[in-house]
Amino acid sequence: MTETPEKVAGVEVGERRISIPGFTEEGENLAAETNSAADHSHGGLGESKNVTSGAGSRTNRHIGFDLSGFPDPTGREEEWRFTPLKKLAGVLSDVATDGAGTDREPVEYQVSGAVEGVEVSTLGHGESPRGAVLQPADRAAVVAYKNVDDALHIKVTEGTEVAEPIRVDITGKAAGVRANSHLVVEAEPNTKAVIVLEHRGSADYNGNVEVKIADGASVSVISLQRWDHDAVHVGQHDAEVGKDAKYKHVAVTLGGKIVRLNTNFRYAAEGARAEMYGLYFADAGQHIEHRTFVDHNSPRNSSDVLYKGALQGETARTVWVGDVLIRKEAEGTDSYEKNQNLVLTDGARADSVPNLEIETGLIDGAGHASSTGRFDDNHLFYLMSRGIPEDIARQLVVRGFMNEIIQKIEVSSIRESLAEDLERELRISGH
Repeated sequence: MTETPEKVAGVEVGERRISIPGFTEEGENLAAETNSAADHSHGGLGESKNVTSGAGSRTNRHIGFDLSGFPDPTGREEEWRFTPLKKLAGVLSDVATDGAGTDREPVEYQVSGAVEGVEVSTLGHGESPRGAVLQPADRAAVVAYKNVDDALHIKVTEGTEVAEPIRVDITGKAAGVRANSHLVVEAEPNTKAVIVLEHRGSADYNGNVEVKIADGASVSVISLQRWDHDAVHVGQHDAEVGKDAKYKHVAVTLGGKIVRLNTNFRYAAEGARAEMYGLYFADAGQHIEHRTFVDHNSPRNSSDVLYKGALQGETARTVWVGDVLIRKEAEGTDSYEKNQNLVLTDGARADSVPNLEIETGLIDGAGHASSTGRFDDNHLFYLMSRGIPEDIARQLVVRGFMNEIIQKIEVSSIRESLAEDLERELRISGH
């Protein structure tokens, strides 16, 4: 699959670093361009391109904990224009969890793998570090924060290296039943841990996750969305990465009727490395939407974002919107984001919108790329010419496409189970 550069708001986009003629070290020229409402084209495979007004700088997006600042969305807002809002009424309404505080709550939480040096507790409103990292960027995030009295708190104490993953199993009991959730992960200095969040069953689930990573820590969060076909899931995952720390977030979405995740991170100091990886597979009737935001708000940090998706079946829909903001103070930044989509059948649609905003020219590098296409016939021909049947050859191509993300997961049992899940997905479509 090839990726052809195209002109977007004066920046050449493609499979390489950006090149901006006449860009000053201070970056004012580019900031003036990208902050204006320049025209930008969007569209999935087989869709005519509609020209819409740009949303302006991410610095102008509203954030906060006051619900009045986030009225019911209409679909005309930049952050909601791809989302089937009518189907999300159950998770956007300001209501408590059904059966809250009783044994009739619609979602069960089970924490396993906690060892010496790992503390599991709860945090009420106003108890630090709850709310220290999360920056609600839409109505759903505020609603979830407001309607959870006791947030689940997992703390890895200073110097602890956890050998086995800490698992949080989140199991919905019934479709259409409302659940709000809030999880706080706190990694103290010089710790190392892998947190696995696995979502199964069904519910109307609205969940926030905030991850506070102290200096010198290394943390991976793996979020698996393996919901039943009738589940609805919206959520925001925020992280703040400390000095010389490492953070990896991997989102895998295979199940659920509608899944919409905002995944964001920023930096508390310099010298940090943060990565976001995603894998999604949409079948007929599924809407899977991933939004990422990297806020380079301090100098000499690096980031890497890579999301890959596959679609099959009539009305299968995926959305990826990736924002990277390199602020004026973020000198020495190295950042890259990329999204690739593989369309397996007619009737499926993928929207991919990479956005890069730079306010200083004193960076090591920055760029973004996006591609959406069908099978590479050359790959298919190569395999079939060596005696491999077409259906097996197609499976091998998809497996190879997805494997890059699967290999980013440190837990071997999860890698193996995901390979099996993808095999089932491919058998459904006959590929």
